[in-house]
Amino acid sequence: MSLKLLSHAEQVAEYLRSELLHGRWIGSMPGALALKAELGVGHNTIDLALRQLEAEGILVHQGTGKCRRIILPERHVSPRMRIAILLYEPDNSKVGYHLELLQQLRERGHTAFFTTKSLTTLGMDVKRVAQFVKQTEADAWVVVAGSRAVLGWFAEQPFPVFGFFGRTMNLPIASTSPKKIPALVSVVRRLVSLDHRRIVLIAREERRKPVPGFIEQAFLNELDAHGIPTGSYNLPDWEETREGLHRMLDTLFLHTPPTALLIQGTPFTVAALQYFASRGLEAPQDISLVAMDPDPAFAWCDPPISHISYDSRPWLRRIIRWAENVANGKDDLRKSSSPAKFVEGGTIGPVKK
Repeated sequence: MSLKLLSHAEQVAEYLRSELLHGRWIGSMPGALALKAELGVGHNTIDLALRQLEAEGILVHQGTGKCRRIILPERHVSPRMRIAILLYEPDNSKVGYHLELLQQLRERGHTAFFTTKSLTTLGMDVKRVAQFVKQTEADAWVVVAGSRAVLGWFAEQPFPVFGFFGRTMNLPIASTSPKKIPALVSVVRRLVSLDHRRIVLIAREERRKPVPGFIEQAFLNELDAHGIPTGSYNLPDWEETREGLHRMLDTLFLHTPPTALLIQGTPFTVAALQYFASRGLEAPQDISLVAMDPDPAFAWCDPPISHISYDSRPWLRRIIRWAENVANGKDDLRKSSSPAKFVEGGTIGPVKK
């Protein structure tokens, strides 16, 4: 039996065929420029893929400058599911890529919805999550930034589940996330080149416990590689409340204040900047600051906040494909990741002498 390798155009045609059969587009096909922008491939590849679908009779060319007409097979019915999206915290419902995911799932005919409670309002407690899931009518679940324990519980359930971020490593569930470790290594190396030795990562509880996650461990390993002794100072434990954050910062800055802070989560980044201001500290003159996630507001700051950035479009495509597969009764446990990059901004500088 020989293995057939698909060309780029055949792969794009296969993806577009699946999208069409599952009702993403109705009536007419988007133009080649729109498809090129979405898929990130060349014009020739898009053109060849569309011509292949024309040859199959799924698309009908209607002349130069006009959109192709869609003709689906007779009696074709796209499968539908009720898909619950369990967010990390309530405010995540305003995040752009979460809203885009909701819209794209609905465009394909699924009944997609944000659940009435989030992981934080449920205390990231497995028993409370289990009870809430039992009370929620859904065929499949997308879980955003779940802890190891919560995602482990979901992995044992009979319904399909997708881990959108979170600690999914070695669990039998589909997932997608940014590939942050190379960008994180770049951050640490840049800081070390500026003579930083007291570098601290402020991470969420589910990223620290029961043991550091892969990203957090990679941070500690990179410090070790530069001869910087590591311990609880570099990855401090703290109570995830406003008071807990300030107590932890007070402790850090009491005797051996860090010269660089890496912070997970925009709310904590903003809180840290406010903390610095209240104590007359400025970035990067007194302390270097790197946010571990992007936010549009960072570009409006003066100086712009250094951060790790990534493209959300591959995540959305992956989740949509998973939804299509499980709706058609296919097992889909594939894990994927997309590159992240370090954007230096203006909040990194040399250690203050």
